[in-house]
Amino acid sequence: MSHLYYNNQWHSAQRGLEDLLAIEKPKEPVKPEKDKVAAFQKVATMYVKYIQIFRSLEECYDQITHPQKRRLVRHVLDGTIGRILELKGEMVGLELLEYQYFDDILTDMKLTPSDIEIPIPRYFIMENYRELKEREKILGSVLAKMGPAETEVKEDIDMTTEEAIKLIQIHERARQGRLRAKLMKGIRAQEEREREAQLRGPPKLSRDEAATRIQKVWKGFSQRKRIVDMRNEEMLFLGMVPPPLPKSQKHSVIGQSKKIEDKRRLAQEQYEKDYQEALISIKERLIEAEGPDMKEQMQDQIRQWFIEVRDATGKFPDYPDEDAGGSAAIFKQREEPDPNEDNDGGKKKKGKKGKKGKEKGKKGKKGKKGKKGKGEEEEEGFQLAPSNFIPTISEGSSNYVDVWMGRSEAHNFQQRHDSELIKARKRVEIEAEIRIRVDELMREELKNLKLAIEKDKGKGKKGGKKGKKGKKGKKGKGKKKKGEKDLTPDRTIESLYEELAGEGVVMKCPKYHLSDYIGDFSYLATTLRQMPVDPNNTDKNAEKIEPMPSLADIKRVVTEHCILPLGSQAAHEKAPHIKSVMITVQWKSLILKHGGHVTDGFDMSSLAKVSDGYTPGHMITAITQVLTERRIQQLRKRPLTTAEFIPFLAKIDPIYREEEEAYKAWFNKTPLGKKRAKAIKEAMGEDDGGGGKKGKGKGKGKGKKKKK
Repeated sequence: MSHLYYNNQWHSAQRGLEDLLAIEKPKEPVKPEKDKVAAFQKVATMYVKYIQIFRSLEECYDQITHPQKRRLVRHVLDGTIGRILELKGEMVGLELLEYQYFDDILTDMKLTPSDIEIPIPRYFIMENYRELKEREKILGSVLAKMGPAETEVKEDIDMTTEEAIKLIQIHERARQGRLRAKLMKGIRAQEEREREAQLRGPPKLSRDEAATRIQKVWKGFSQRKRIVDMRNEEMLFLGMVPPPLPKSQKHSVIGQSKKIEDKRRLAQEQYEKDYQEALISIKERLIEAEGPDMKEQMQDQIRQWFIEVRDATGKFPDYPDEDAGGSAAIFKQREEPDPNEDNDGGKKKKGKKGKKGKEKGKKGKKGKKGKKGKGEEEEEGFQLAPSNFIPTISEGSSNYVDVWMGRSEAHNFQQRHDSELIKARKRVEIEAEIRIRVDELMREELKNLKLAIEKDKGKGKKGGKKGKKGKKGKKGKGKKKKGEKDLTPDRTIESLYEELAGEGVVMKCPKYHLSDYIGDFSYLATTLRQMPVDPNNTDKNAEKIEPMPSLADIKRVVTEHCILPLGSQAAHEKAPHIKSVMITVQWKSLILKHGGHVTDGFDMSSLAKVSDGYTPGHMITAITQVLTERRIQQLRKRPLTTAEFIPFLAKIDPIYREEEEAYKAWFNKTPLGKKRAKAIKEAMGEDDGGGGKKGKGKGKGKGKKKKK
């Protein structure tokens, strides 16, 4: 893809964020939503839109080469991840379930399940690649020092050396006997074929008959092959089978696109190095070219301030401390209008103060009314909690509008860094650095001026000493507010990591990708939720079907609760924390993973139906028992069939409906399950009239309405 494509994708994502920010930060306060279903639909719709924006921003951050753009995209991307996690928490609070179903929302928005799949951001690994490799080295060295891991020691069979040798000899002689018998069987079969050929004699076919027979066999073979090719072409045209993969992946479209992506990542690294070098070189040039002028201008302005204050008050002013901003505080004071400059201005200010006072009084009255109305008329219902990430997204969006929205980049075809933006940023840094040095010089100059005047007046230096004492007191207070003590001051991170590895807290695990965990989407979950368990029961309050989460739902929960918070530091610091997670495949992928081969004649549908109720672990057990080394070698001559897996599955006990019900009963005993059961009972009670006067008399009416 080109630079223009990713720039347009970024602009589109930013427009989507602006639309969402308009919903998140409305001009007028939004009334609380009393209907739980409507509240969930609103939150879930925002959640789906944020995921679409997250997918676009993640791809842009991975492929945009402009270093300054990437920083802004990363800032907004971290905020979007955090907001997704916050909305996930809101949905869990509404439905009191860890998994949610979006099939109806996808239908309304005309999206497919793949459009809302949460990808793992590639920068989680790429930007920490060296650190991860270093950790692997440390872990490998620690494990090597510890020696091989302790395994379960199997009890040895009591056997003498002579008995062991005899057992080996028996098996070896049996193996040689089987090979000899197989060889003799082949020799006898060959002798039998030769004997039969001698009895039949030479064939009595003419040349024409022999040619006709050869043609018949060949034409039959070629016609069958042509029919198979025609059938495959028709299935491919109808979209019933995927197109065949090219023989060489390097020259395919996917291979070429991966090459381009890799080239763009290499360009990112080079442009980032150039950007870091430009930060230093441009700053040095600005200091050399504009630094002296800045310094002289600041000194002139500060001296002018000295004179103005002396003329107005009769004495030189006190120079602001560093904590107060130094000379920056002087220019702030000079920019503010003088209250004695204009009488009308003073009146206006008084008027404004009066209005503020009235507003405060009104607010106080409103507050009092609110306190009185808590027991009587309080607006109840669901309202989104304040977000920790909306300010981050809003800041990134405003930065985008100010800098990049209408910026012309016709001169920057290669998408390298923008020197003008660096200059604007470095001027502020240089000004702050020069200001510190100027403050030191001007403090000394002001001190000398005061000493000269005091000498003339015959005063001592007591005032200066007092000022110094005051400063020391302030410094002492600042030291007391410093951060917490480091509990391991003498330990490096490497030594702590080694200790964790030695104690078995950090372990070496096999590498798997989340994409290896294959599962489909729940297409009818929302419809099933509206159906009663008993089809003959027409009561509205009848118990509804609660579908079990699909593998795709579990995959989503793992991504949201485990991967995103741990991968993004910004999201981990501010997003809701998940302290612990408990997780209580498809046949084709498992078969291929274990060395098998699935042909077109393999009845996958029947096997999926038969294996309903078996866990992926049960499937792996059956596959490993079928796909032995000998069976894998025979796959070319004898392809796999569905019937081979049935005997092994029959030996395993599946998860029956009773166990599924037991799991649901166990879930109802968890804190989240108890909240959900209580909410369902209260909702059913309100539908029966429990939310009327009787409910209020018992003192439960308020609680019911608040949970809505």
